[in-house]
Amino acid sequence: MNEETHLNEAMYANEDASSKQIKAQKTSSGNKAEKKGKRQKKTKKKKSSSISTIILVVIMLAGVAVFSYPSISDWWNSLHATQAIAGYVEAVESMSKEEKEEIFTKAREYNESLPNGVHFQLSDEEKARYESILDVTGTGIMGYVQIKSIGVNLPVYHGVEEGTLQIAVGHIPGSSFPIGGERTHSVMSGHRGLPSAKLFSDLDKLGEGDTFTVTVLDETITYMVDQIRIVLPEETDELAIVDGEDYCTLTTCTPYGVNSHRILMRGHRIANLDSAATPSEAVRIPTYIVIPAVGIPILFIVLIGMLIHYRRRPNKQAQKMLDDFKK
Repeated sequence: MNEETHLNEAMYANEDASSKQIKAQKTSSGNKAEKKGKRQKKTKKKKSSSISTIILVVIMLAGVAVFSYPSISDWWNSLHATQAIAGYVEAVESMSKEEKEEIFTKAREYNESLPNGVHFQLSDEEKARYESILDVTGTGIMGYVQIKSIGVNLPVYHGVEEGTLQIAVGHIPGSSFPIGGERTHSVMSGHRGLPSAKLFSDLDKLGEGDTFTVTVLDETITYMVDQIRIVLPEETDELAIVDGEDYCTLTTCTPYGVNSHRILMRGHRIANLDSAATPSEAVRIPTYIVIPAVGIPILFIVLIGMLIHYRRRPNKQAQKMLDDFKK
């Protein structure tokens, strides 16, 4: 009896041990499965967070690119305009007084040969003669125009081809060269509203009494606005050469974005002012271009740094930002 009792107790003990072992194995397996499930959830969450971060970065990059394009493009165009003026000034400074006088003489003779009125249709021979005068650097630049009140510092090139008007101001062939003198009327045209360059976009902000300057070689002429007209493209009577008058007209398209008419901003010559622009100012990039050109890349770098910081050290605020973005 005792042996049977001991045997039963041993059997029950073995069963209990086996049960405990099975339970332990099940518990261990359950814990492993649970940990594995948690790891998978964390992995999925990390992947979801990474995708959200990538999408957010792409959207931010696109936004920064769209926002900064006009400023950066205008800065790039202004940089090239500044370099063109600087090259022109340097070329002029290297010329002798006799060389400059010879060039001015040819320009004056050309102006004197022009008939009164408007004569913008040139023959091939006339155009070749026109393009050979005042071309100091061989690039077609004849000088530069400055309007301090609206921040314009732009080179002036022969002709009004589209390639010229995309980056600078064009002098209309058949009008007087902008060297001044009685019975002269120089006409210069520039675009406005371009996404890539400011150019004459603010020309409509000028009013009667405002001034602008035109520099050819080393001589600067100041004009005061005395007449503003809005005309159709074919209406050119206001651009006529008039006996005894020294005029210069700046023209651009209007209304903004429609471009069905032209603004004619005419000025008559006055004595140079003490505040007249100088060559050193002509080769300086305006502050309104420098600030966004420098500030926008810095803002972009800061945003990228913030995203990297939140990605490496997630917190409730960063998670909330991602959750809001998902919604």
